[in-house]
Amino acid sequence: MADHYSDPRDQDRHEPTLGGAPDDGRYPAWGGAPQDRARQANGDRIQHERRDERRHIRVSPPFRVRLDDGTTLTGADVSLGGFALYSDRTFQPGEAVSASLLMMAGSTELVIPLRAECRRTMPEPSGRGYKVGFEIVDMEPPHRELLRQEIRSCLSGRTASVEALVAGEDPQTPRQRQAGVAKPLPSSRPPRPMRRYVMLFAAIGVLALVAAATAYRNFMMIEPSFAAVTAPRIDIRAPGPGILAAHDLQAGDRVERDQLLTNVENSDLESDLILADAAQRYNNRLIENLQEHLDGGGQEVSLANSAQPASGDTLTFESVSPEVARARIEQFETARDYESSRITALEARKANNDIYSPCDCLVAWALSSADGTYINESERIMTLIRTGKDDVLVEALVHMGDIDRIEPNQLAYIALPNATEPIRARVRNVALDVERQPRAGFPSWVRQQQNVASVLLVPERDLPAESVGQPVDVRFTEAPLLGAAAEWVWQGARAVIQLGDRIYRAAMEEDDGDTG
Repeated sequence: MADHYSDPRDQDRHEPTLGGAPDDGRYPAWGGAPQDRARQANGDRIQHERRDERRHIRVSPPFRVRLDDGTTLTGADVSLGGFALYSDRTFQPGEAVSASLLMMAGSTELVIPLRAECRRTMPEPSGRGYKVGFEIVDMEPPHRELLRQEIRSCLSGRTASVEALVAGEDPQTPRQRQAGVAKPLPSSRPPRPMRRYVMLFAAIGVLALVAAATAYRNFMMIEPSFAAVTAPRIDIRAPGPGILAAHDLQAGDRVERDQLLTNVENSDLESDLILADAAQRYNNRLIENLQEHLDGGGQEVSLANSAQPASGDTLTFESVSPEVARARIEQFETARDYESSRITALEARKANNDIYSPCDCLVAWALSSADGTYINESERIMTLIRTGKDDVLVEALVHMGDIDRIEPNQLAYIALPNATEPIRARVRNVALDVERQPRAGFPSWVRQQQNVASVLLVPERDLPAESVGQPVDVRFTEAPLLGAAAEWVWQGARAVIQLGDRIYRAAMEEDDGDTG
Protein backbone atom coordinates (compact mmCIF):
# COMPACT_ATOMS: atom_id res chain seq x y z
CA MET A 1 0.00 0.00 0.00
CA ALA A 2 1.38 3.37 -0.97
CA ASP A 3 1.92 5.81 1.85
CA HIS A 4 1.39 8.89 -0.39
CA TYR A 5 -1.81 9.76 -2.23
CA SER A 6 -1.70 11.46 -5.63
CA ASP A 7 -5.37 11.29 -6.79
CA PRO A 8 -6.29 14.77 -8.27
CA ARG A 9 -9.85 14.39 -6.97
CA ASP A 10 -8.53 14.32 -3.41
CA GLN A 11 -6.43 17.47 -3.62
CA ASP A 12 -8.87 19.56 -1.54
CA ARG A 13 -10.10 16.83 0.79
CA HIS A 14 -8.86 16.96 4.38
CA GLU A 15 -8.88 14.08 6.81
CA PRO A 16 -7.71 13.54 10.37
CA THR A 17 -5.05 11.18 11.63
CA LEU A 18 -6.01 7.55 10.97
CA GLY A 19 -6.65 5.49 14.07
CA GLY A 20 -6.81 8.47 16.45
CA ALA A 21 -8.75 11.58 17.26
CA PRO A 22 -9.38 14.10 14.49
CA ASP A 23 -6.57 16.51 13.92
CA ASP A 24 -7.91 19.86 15.23
CA GLY A 25 -4.66 21.74 14.66
CA ARG A 26 -3.26 21.33 18.15
CA TYR A 27 -1.06 18.39 17.18
CA PRO A 28 0.64 18.84 13.84
CA ALA A 29 1.59 16.00 11.51
CA TRP A 30 5.03 14.87 12.64
CA GLY A 31 5.67 13.28 9.27
CA GLY A 32 4.34 16.24 7.22
CA ALA A 33 5.94 17.83 4.21
CA PRO A 34 8.94 20.17 4.65
CA GLN A 35 6.90 23.23 3.65
CA ASP A 36 4.36 22.43 6.40
CA ARG A 37 7.10 22.18 8.97
CA ALA A 38 8.51 25.50 7.82
CA ARG A 39 5.13 27.19 8.19
CA GLN A 40 4.74 25.68 11.65
CA ALA A 41 8.17 27.06 12.62
CA ASN A 42 7.01 30.51 11.51
CA GLY A 43 4.02 30.31 13.81
CA ASP A 44 1.29 29.20 11.35
CA ARG A 45 -1.27 26.87 12.84
CA ILE A 46 -2.06 23.90 10.62
CA GLN A 47 -5.62 22.68 11.02
CA HIS A 48 -5.60 19.72 8.62
CA GLU A 49 -3.35 17.91 6.21
CA ARG A 50 -4.04 17.40 2.55
CA ARG A 51 -3.69 13.79 1.39
CA ASP A 52 -1.27 14.80 -1.35
CA GLU A 53 1.00 16.45 1.25
CA ARG A 54 1.28 13.55 3.67
CA ARG A 55 4.29 11.29 3.18
CA HIS A 56 3.37 8.58 5.75
CA ILE A 57 0.00 7.59 7.20
CA ARG A 58 -0.17 7.76 10.97
CA VAL A 59 -2.00 5.23 13.12
CA SER A 60 -2.62 5.12 16.84
CA PRO A 61 -2.21 1.56 18.08
CA PRO A 62 -1.50 0.99 21.75
CA PHE A 63 2.27 1.17 22.12
CA ARG A 64 4.98 2.50 24.39
CA VAL A 65 8.35 4.16 23.82
CA ARG A 66 11.41 3.18 25.85
CA LEU A 67 14.20 5.77 25.79
CA ASP A 68 17.90 4.98 26.11
CA ASP A 69 17.90 6.10 29.76
CA GLY A 70 15.36 3.39 30.63
CA THR A 71 12.30 5.71 30.77
CA THR A 72 9.14 4.20 29.29
CA LEU A 73 6.51 6.66 27.94
CA THR A 74 3.07 6.21 26.41
CA GLY A 75 2.89 6.53 22.63
CA ALA A 76 0.34 8.74 20.83
CA ASP A 77 0.64 7.82 17.16
CA VAL A 78 3.21 6.33 14.85
CA SER A 79 4.08 6.20 11.14
CA LEU A 80 7.00 5.07 9.03
CA GLY A 81 8.42 8.58 9.24
CA GLY A 82 8.01 9.32 12.94
CA PHE A 83 6.00 8.97 16.13
CA ALA A 84 4.52 11.04 18.94
CA LEU A 85 4.49 10.36 22.68
CA TYR A 86 3.21 11.87 25.91
CA SER A 87 5.90 13.08 28.30
CA ASP A 88 6.10 14.90 31.62
CA ARG A 89 9.14 16.88 30.47
CA THR A 90 9.83 18.89 27.40
CA PHE A 91 12.27 18.05 24.59
CA GLN A 92 14.22 20.59 22.57
CA PRO A 93 13.69 20.63 18.79
CA GLY A 94 16.56 18.82 17.09
CA GLU A 95 17.37 16.76 20.20
CA ALA A 96 18.42 13.23 19.16
CA VAL A 97 17.38 10.19 21.17
CA SER A 98 17.83 6.43 20.91
CA ALA A 99 14.57 4.65 21.65
CA SER A 100 12.66 1.42 21.13
CA LEU A 101 9.02 1.11 20.14
CA LEU A 102 7.21 -1.51 22.26
CA MET A 103 4.21 -2.67 20.21
CA MET A 104 1.85 -5.53 20.95
CA ALA A 105 1.44 -8.31 18.37
CA GLY A 106 -1.13 -10.64 19.88
CA SER A 107 0.32 -11.95 23.11
CA THR A 108 3.85 -10.90 22.14
CA GLU A 109 5.48 -7.50 22.56
CA LEU A 110 7.60 -6.41 19.59
CA VAL A 111 10.71 -4.30 20.22
CA ILE A 112 11.71 -1.99 17.33
CA PRO A 113 14.94 -0.02 18.03
CA LEU A 114 15.53 3.27 16.22
CA ARG A 115 17.08 6.72 16.41
CA ALA A 116 14.93 9.85 16.17
CA GLU A 117 15.10 13.64 16.49
CA CYS A 118 12.59 15.89 18.21
CA ARG A 119 10.58 18.09 15.84
CA ARG A 120 7.71 19.50 17.96
CA THR A 121 6.84 19.82 21.64
CA MET A 122 3.25 20.85 22.35
CA PRO A 123 1.78 21.23 25.85
CA GLU A 124 -1.37 19.29 26.67
CA PRO A 125 -4.58 21.31 26.96
CA SER A 126 -5.00 20.01 30.49
CA GLY A 127 -1.59 21.38 31.38
CA ARG A 128 -0.35 17.94 32.50
CA GLY A 129 2.60 17.13 30.32
CA TYR A 130 3.53 17.51 26.69
CA LYS A 131 2.92 15.78 23.43
CA VAL A 132 6.29 15.45 21.69
CA GLY A 133 6.74 14.54 18.03
CA PHE A 134 9.85 12.78 16.72
CA GLU A 135 11.09 12.08 13.24
CA ILE A 136 12.82 8.74 12.64
CA VAL A 137 16.35 9.33 11.30
CA ASP A 138 17.88 5.84 11.51
CA MET A 139 16.31 2.38 11.53
CA GLU A 140 17.51 -1.02 10.35
CA PRO A 141 15.69 -2.33 7.24
CA PRO A 142 14.32 -5.44 9.03
CA HIS A 143 12.94 -3.26 11.86
CA ARG A 144 11.44 -0.84 9.32
CA GLU A 145 9.70 -3.75 7.57
CA LEU A 146 8.35 -4.94 10.94
CA LEU A 147 6.97 -1.46 11.66
CA ARG A 148 5.40 -1.35 8.19
CA GLN A 149 3.65 -4.69 8.84
CA GLU A 150 2.32 -3.40 12.16
CA ILE A 151 0.95 -0.19 10.55
CA ARG A 152 -0.70 -2.11 7.73
CA SER A 153 -2.31 -4.43 10.24
CA CYS A 154 -3.86 -1.42 11.95
CA LEU A 155 -5.02 0.04 8.61
CA SER A 156 -6.68 -3.23 7.58
CA GLY A 157 -8.50 -3.56 10.87
CA ARG A 158 -6.68 -6.72 11.87
CA THR A 159 -4.67 -7.39 14.97
CA ALA A 160 -1.05 -8.16 14.19
CA SER A 161 0.34 -11.40 15.59
CA VAL A 162 3.66 -13.18 15.46
CA GLU A 163 1.99 -16.25 13.99
CA ALA A 164 0.67 -14.21 11.07
CA LEU A 165 4.10 -12.67 10.44
CA VAL A 166 5.80 -16.05 10.50
CA ALA A 167 3.18 -17.52 8.13
CA GLY A 168 3.99 -14.82 5.60
CA GLU A 169 0.68 -12.98 5.83
CA ASP A 170 0.76 -9.32 4.88
CA PRO A 171 -2.48 -7.60 5.98
CA GLN A 172 -3.50 -4.98 3.45
CA THR A 173 -6.26 -2.52 2.94
CA PRO A 174 -9.29 -3.77 0.99
CA ARG A 175 -8.32 -1.68 -2.01
CA GLN A 176 -4.88 -3.34 -2.26
CA ARG A 177 -6.27 -6.83 -1.64
CA GLN A 178 -8.63 -6.37 -4.55
CA ALA A 179 -5.77 -5.16 -6.75
CA GLY A 180 -3.56 -8.15 -5.90
CA VAL A 181 -4.94 -10.70 -8.34
CA ALA A 182 -3.04 -13.95 -8.52
CA LYS A 183 -1.23 -14.43 -11.81
CA PRO A 184 -1.81 -17.70 -13.65
CA LEU A 185 1.00 -20.21 -13.47
CA PRO A 186 2.90 -20.96 -16.65
CA SER A 187 1.53 -23.82 -18.65
CA SER A 188 4.72 -25.90 -18.43
CA ARG A 189 8.11 -25.80 -16.79
CA PRO A 190 11.22 -25.35 -18.90
CA PRO A 191 13.18 -28.55 -19.39
CA ARG A 192 16.00 -29.17 -16.98
CA PRO A 193 19.49 -28.92 -18.47
CA MET A 194 21.33 -32.15 -19.16
CA ARG A 195 24.41 -31.04 -17.23
CA ARG A 196 22.63 -31.85 -13.98
CA TYR A 197 22.29 -35.46 -14.97
CA VAL A 198 25.84 -35.52 -16.27
CA MET A 199 27.15 -34.19 -12.94
CA LEU A 200 24.98 -36.67 -11.04
CA PHE A 201 26.27 -39.68 -12.97
CA ALA A 202 29.84 -38.36 -12.72
CA ALA A 203 29.52 -38.12 -8.92
CA ILE A 204 28.12 -41.67 -8.79
CA GLY A 205 31.04 -42.89 -10.92
CA VAL A 206 33.59 -41.19 -8.67
CA LEU A 207 32.03 -42.72 -5.56
CA ALA A 208 32.03 -46.16 -7.16
CA LEU A 209 35.70 -45.77 -8.15
CA VAL A 210 36.68 -44.70 -4.63
CA ALA A 211 34.75 -47.62 -3.13
CA ALA A 212 36.44 -50.09 -5.48
CA ALA A 213 39.91 -48.67 -4.73
CA THR A 214 39.26 -48.82 -0.98
CA ALA A 215 38.07 -52.42 -1.19
CA TYR A 216 41.08 -53.49 -3.26
CA ARG A 217 43.46 -51.68 -0.93
CA ASN A 218 42.04 -53.23 2.22
CA PHE A 219 41.45 -56.78 1.03
CA MET A 220 43.95 -57.49 -1.76
CA MET A 221 47.07 -55.60 -0.66
CA ILE A 222 49.18 -56.75 2.30
CA GLU A 223 48.81 -54.58 5.42
CA PRO A 224 51.40 -54.83 8.23
CA SER A 225 50.51 -54.94 11.89
CA PHE A 226 52.51 -51.78 12.60
CA ALA A 227 54.82 -49.49 10.65
CA ALA A 228 56.78 -46.37 11.50
CA VAL A 229 59.62 -44.20 10.23
CA THR A 230 62.92 -45.25 11.82
CA ALA A 231 66.61 -44.31 11.73
CA PRO A 232 69.84 -45.57 13.38
CA ARG A 233 70.08 -44.44 17.00
CA ILE A 234 73.19 -43.48 18.97
CA ASP A 235 72.94 -43.28 22.76
CA ILE A 236 75.44 -40.93 24.44
CA ARG A 237 76.18 -42.18 27.96
CA ALA A 238 78.18 -40.71 30.83
CA PRO A 239 81.82 -41.98 31.00
CA GLY A 240 81.76 -41.61 34.76
CA PRO A 241 79.83 -40.11 37.66
CA GLY A 242 79.73 -36.37 38.13
CA ILE A 243 77.85 -33.14 37.47
CA LEU A 244 76.49 -32.66 33.94
CA ALA A 245 77.79 -29.37 32.53
CA ALA A 246 75.35 -26.84 31.12
CA HIS A 247 74.33 -27.25 27.48
CA ASP A 248 71.61 -25.74 25.31
CA LEU A 249 70.77 -28.76 23.14
CA GLN A 250 67.15 -29.79 22.81
CA ALA A 251 65.18 -32.34 20.83
CA GLY A 252 65.12 -31.35 17.18
CA ASP A 253 68.51 -29.58 17.14
CA ARG A 254 71.11 -30.62 14.59
CA VAL A 255 74.74 -31.27 15.54
CA GLU A 256 77.83 -31.67 13.37
CA ARG A 257 80.53 -34.29 13.59
CA ASP A 258 83.15 -33.62 16.33
CA GLN A 259 81.00 -30.86 17.82
CA LEU A 260 81.30 -30.53 21.61
CA LEU A 261 78.02 -31.67 23.10
CA THR A 262 78.67 -31.39 26.84
CA ASN A 263 81.05 -32.59 29.54
CA VAL A 264 80.90 -34.22 32.96
CA GLU A 265 82.57 -32.52 35.91
CA ASN A 266 84.05 -35.29 38.17
CA SER A 267 85.37 -33.73 41.37
CA ASP A 268 86.94 -37.01 42.60
CA LEU A 269 88.88 -37.35 39.37
CA GLU A 270 90.11 -33.78 39.69
CA SER A 271 91.29 -34.45 43.26
CA ASP A 272 93.14 -37.64 42.26
CA LEU A 273 94.87 -35.80 39.44
CA ILE A 274 96.01 -33.00 41.77
CA LEU A 275 97.38 -35.48 44.35
CA ALA A 276 99.19 -37.52 41.70
CA ASP A 277 100.84 -34.40 40.33
CA ALA A 278 101.89 -33.37 43.85
CA ALA A 279 103.41 -36.82 44.52
CA GLN A 280 105.38 -36.70 41.28
CA ARG A 281 106.81 -33.28 42.11
CA TYR A 282 107.63 -34.51 45.66
CA ASN A 283 109.61 -37.49 44.36
CA ASN A 284 111.41 -35.31 41.85
CA ARG A 285 112.50 -33.03 44.68
CA LEU A 286 113.71 -35.93 46.84
CA ILE A 287 115.76 -37.33 43.97
CA GLU A 288 117.31 -33.95 43.27
CA ASN A 289 118.23 -33.41 46.96
CA LEU A 290 119.80 -36.86 47.33
CA GLN A 291 121.78 -36.44 44.16
CA GLU A 292 123.16 -33.10 45.41
CA HIS A 293 124.31 -34.66 48.70
CA LEU A 294 126.00 -37.53 46.90
CA ASP A 295 127.76 -35.20 44.52
CA GLY A 296 129.03 -33.18 47.51
CA GLY A 297 131.09 -36.18 48.78
CA GLY A 298 129.54 -36.34 52.24
CA GLN A 299 129.91 -39.46 54.43
CA GLU A 300 126.27 -39.54 55.48
CA VAL A 301 123.14 -38.44 53.63
CA SER A 302 119.88 -37.25 55.24
CA LEU A 303 117.03 -39.32 53.75
CA ALA A 304 113.19 -39.19 54.02
CA ASN A 305 111.56 -42.41 55.16
CA SER A 306 108.61 -42.28 52.69
CA ALA A 307 108.10 -41.66 48.95
CA GLN A 308 104.32 -41.06 49.41
CA PRO A 309 103.68 -37.73 51.20
CA ALA A 310 99.92 -38.30 51.15
CA SER A 311 100.05 -41.78 52.77
CA GLY A 312 99.19 -40.36 56.17
CA ASP A 313 102.41 -41.54 57.90
CA THR A 314 104.55 -39.09 59.84
CA LEU A 315 107.42 -37.94 57.66
CA THR A 316 110.81 -38.45 59.32
CA PHE A 317 114.40 -38.21 58.13
CA GLU A 318 117.44 -40.40 58.88
CA SER A 319 121.13 -40.37 58.04
CA VAL A 320 122.31 -43.19 55.78
CA SER A 321 125.45 -44.07 53.91
CA PRO A 322 125.93 -43.08 50.26
CA GLU A 323 125.33 -46.67 49.11
CA VAL A 324 121.94 -46.76 50.81
CA ALA A 325 121.13 -43.30 49.42
CA ARG A 326 121.81 -44.50 45.86
CA ALA A 327 119.48 -47.46 46.41
CA ARG A 328 116.79 -45.16 47.73
CA ILE A 329 117.18 -42.89 44.69
CA GLU A 330 116.23 -45.83 42.49
CA GLN A 331 113.12 -46.41 44.66
CA PHE A 332 112.15 -42.75 44.37
CA GLU A 333 112.58 -42.88 40.61
CA THR A 334 110.29 -45.90 40.42
CA ALA A 335 107.66 -44.08 42.50
CA ARG A 336 108.04 -41.02 40.27
CA ASP A 337 107.48 -43.10 37.12
CA TYR A 338 104.38 -44.66 38.68
CA GLU A 339 102.92 -41.27 39.52
CA SER A 340 103.68 -40.07 35.99
CA SER A 341 101.77 -43.03 34.51
CA ARG A 342 98.93 -42.42 36.94
CA ILE A 343 98.73 -38.76 35.87
CA THR A 344 98.55 -39.84 32.23
CA ALA A 345 95.68 -42.22 32.98
CA LEU A 346 93.79 -39.62 35.00
CA GLU A 347 94.21 -37.04 32.23
CA ALA A 348 92.87 -39.57 29.72
CA ARG A 349 89.83 -40.18 31.91
CA LYS A 350 89.34 -36.44 32.26
CA ALA A 351 89.54 -36.01 28.48
CA ASN A 352 86.81 -38.65 28.09
CA ASN A 353 84.48 -36.45 30.13
CA ASP A 354 84.36 -34.05 27.18
CA ILE A 355 81.66 -35.56 24.93
CA TYR A 356 81.73 -34.89 21.18
CA SER A 357 79.25 -35.73 18.44
CA PRO A 358 80.21 -38.87 16.48
CA CYS A 359 78.28 -37.84 13.33
CA ASP A 360 76.10 -35.24 11.62
CA CYS A 361 72.99 -36.16 13.57
CA LEU A 362 69.67 -34.94 14.86
CA VAL A 363 69.12 -34.69 18.61
CA ALA A 364 66.17 -36.90 19.51
CA TRP A 365 66.41 -36.49 23.29
CA ALA A 366 68.71 -34.63 25.71
CA LEU A 367 68.95 -34.74 29.49
CA SER A 368 68.41 -31.34 31.06
CA SER A 369 71.46 -29.80 32.71
CA ALA A 370 69.58 -27.32 34.87
CA ASP A 371 70.45 -26.96 38.57
CA GLY A 372 73.63 -29.07 38.38
CA THR A 373 72.21 -32.48 37.43
CA TYR A 374 74.19 -35.38 38.93
CA ILE A 375 74.57 -38.48 36.78
CA ASN A 376 76.02 -41.91 37.38
CA GLU A 377 78.39 -43.82 35.17
CA SER A 378 76.77 -45.15 31.92
CA GLU A 379 73.67 -43.07 32.46
CA ARG A 380 72.11 -41.88 29.19
CA ILE A 381 72.74 -38.20 28.45
CA MET A 382 71.54 -37.82 24.86
CA THR A 383 70.06 -39.79 21.99
CA LEU A 384 71.19 -38.91 18.46
CA ILE A 385 69.64 -40.03 15.17
CA ARG A 386 71.60 -40.51 11.97
CA THR A 387 69.94 -38.63 9.12
CA GLY A 388 72.33 -39.35 6.28
CA LYS A 389 71.51 -40.89 2.93
CA ASP A 390 69.60 -44.17 3.22
CA ASP A 391 69.48 -43.81 7.01
CA VAL A 392 65.82 -42.77 7.37
CA LEU A 393 63.82 -45.90 6.53
CA VAL A 394 60.43 -47.40 7.27
CA GLU A 395 60.16 -50.54 9.36
CA ALA A 396 57.02 -52.66 9.22
CA LEU A 397 55.98 -55.67 11.26
CA VAL A 398 54.23 -58.19 9.01
CA HIS A 399 52.24 -61.17 10.26
CA MET A 400 53.76 -64.59 9.68
CA GLY A 401 50.77 -65.61 7.59
CA ASP A 402 51.66 -62.95 4.99
CA ILE A 403 55.45 -62.97 5.17
CA ASP A 404 55.76 -65.61 2.40
CA ARG A 405 54.16 -63.12 -0.03
CA ILE A 406 56.91 -60.54 0.56
CA GLU A 407 60.36 -60.73 -0.99
CA PRO A 408 63.30 -58.32 -1.35
CA ASN A 409 62.91 -55.48 -3.87
CA GLN A 410 59.12 -55.85 -3.79
CA LEU A 411 57.08 -52.68 -4.34
CA ALA A 412 55.24 -51.03 -1.46
CA TYR A 413 53.43 -47.75 -0.89
CA ILE A 414 53.86 -45.49 2.14
CA ALA A 415 51.18 -42.99 3.20
CA LEU A 416 52.26 -40.26 5.62
CA PRO A 417 49.48 -38.85 7.85
CA ASN A 418 49.43 -35.36 6.30
CA ALA A 419 50.59 -36.24 2.77
CA THR A 420 48.37 -35.98 -0.30
CA GLU A 421 50.16 -38.58 -2.44
CA PRO A 422 51.68 -42.01 -1.79
CA ILE A 423 55.43 -42.62 -1.62
CA ARG A 424 56.88 -45.61 -3.47
CA ALA A 425 59.30 -47.83 -1.56
CA ARG A 426 61.24 -51.04 -2.07
CA VAL A 427 61.77 -53.90 0.38
CA ARG A 428 65.41 -53.98 1.51
CA ASN A 429 65.34 -57.08 3.64
CA VAL A 430 63.00 -59.40 5.53
CA ALA A 431 64.14 -60.74 8.91
CA LEU A 432 62.57 -62.66 11.73
CA ASP A 433 64.76 -60.66 14.10
CA VAL A 434 65.48 -56.95 14.18
CA GLU A 435 68.86 -55.57 13.21
CA ARG A 436 71.54 -55.48 15.86
CA GLN A 437 71.96 -51.75 15.44
CA PRO A 438 69.33 -50.01 17.58
CA ARG A 439 66.82 -47.90 15.65
CA ALA A 440 64.95 -44.84 16.86
CA GLY A 441 61.26 -44.27 16.35
CA PHE A 442 60.07 -47.81 17.00
CA PRO A 443 58.57 -48.54 20.45
CA SER A 444 60.01 -51.53 22.26
CA TRP A 445 56.62 -52.90 23.31
CA VAL A 446 55.68 -53.40 19.65
CA ARG A 447 58.66 -55.71 19.13
CA GLN A 448 57.39 -58.04 21.84
CA GLN A 449 54.97 -59.66 19.38
CA GLN A 450 56.03 -63.23 18.63
CA ASN A 451 54.16 -63.83 15.35
CA VAL A 452 55.54 -60.99 13.23
CA ALA A 453 58.62 -60.42 11.10
CA SER A 454 60.55 -57.19 10.54
CA VAL A 455 60.59 -55.69 7.04
CA LEU A 456 62.77 -52.67 6.19
CA LEU A 457 61.61 -50.41 3.36
CA VAL A 458 63.76 -47.93 1.44
CA PRO A 459 61.62 -45.01 0.19
CA GLU A 460 62.30 -43.75 -3.31
CA ARG A 461 61.98 -40.22 -1.94
CA ASP A 462 63.91 -39.01 1.10
CA LEU A 463 61.74 -38.73 4.19
CA PRO A 464 62.24 -35.73 6.51
CA ALA A 465 64.25 -36.46 9.64
CA GLU A 466 61.49 -34.90 11.74
CA SER A 467 59.19 -37.78 10.76
CA VAL A 468 61.25 -40.38 12.68
CA GLY A 469 58.92 -42.12 15.12
CA GLN A 470 55.80 -41.19 13.15
CA PRO A 471 53.43 -44.10 12.41
CA VAL A 472 52.70 -44.54 8.70
CA ASP A 473 50.30 -46.56 6.58
CA VAL A 474 52.06 -49.18 4.44
CA ARG A 475 50.64 -51.45 1.75
CA PHE A 476 52.59 -54.17 -0.06
CA THR A 477 51.38 -54.97 -3.57
CA GLU A 478 51.91 -57.97 -5.80
CA ALA A 479 50.31 -56.27 -8.83
CA PRO A 480 52.13 -52.93 -9.28
CA LEU A 481 49.68 -51.48 -11.81
CA LEU A 482 46.49 -52.18 -9.83
CA GLY A 483 48.18 -51.31 -6.55
CA ALA A 484 49.37 -47.94 -7.86
CA ALA A 485 45.92 -47.07 -9.24
CA ALA A 486 44.13 -48.06 -6.02
CA GLU A 487 46.64 -46.16 -3.86
CA TRP A 488 46.40 -42.95 -5.91
CA VAL A 489 42.60 -43.01 -5.93
CA TRP A 490 42.45 -43.67 -2.19
CA GLN A 491 45.00 -40.93 -1.41
CA GLY A 492 43.08 -38.43 -3.56
CA ALA A 493 39.80 -39.19 -1.78
CA ARG A 494 41.54 -38.87 1.58
CA ALA A 495 43.03 -35.50 0.57
CA VAL A 496 39.59 -34.20 -0.40
CA ILE A 497 38.11 -35.38 2.92
CA GLN A 498 40.94 -33.77 4.88
CA LEU A 499 40.48 -30.49 3.00
CA GLY A 500 36.76 -30.47 3.76
CA ASP A 501 37.45 -31.24 7.42
CA ARG A 502 39.94 -28.36 7.67
CA ILE A 503 37.48 -25.95 6.05
CA TYR A 504 34.73 -27.09 8.43
CA ARG A 505 36.96 -26.71 11.49
CA ALA A 506 38.12 -23.27 10.39
CA ALA A 507 34.50 -22.17 9.89
CA MET A 508 33.49 -23.51 13.31
CA GLU A 509 36.41 -21.76 15.01
CA GLU A 510 35.50 -18.51 13.25
CA ASP A 511 31.89 -18.84 14.39
CA ASP A 512 33.01 -19.52 17.96
CA GLY A 513 35.26 -16.45 17.84
CA ASP A 514 32.42 -14.24 16.58
CA THR A 515 30.09 -15.59 19.27
CA GLY A 516 32.67 -14.98 22.00
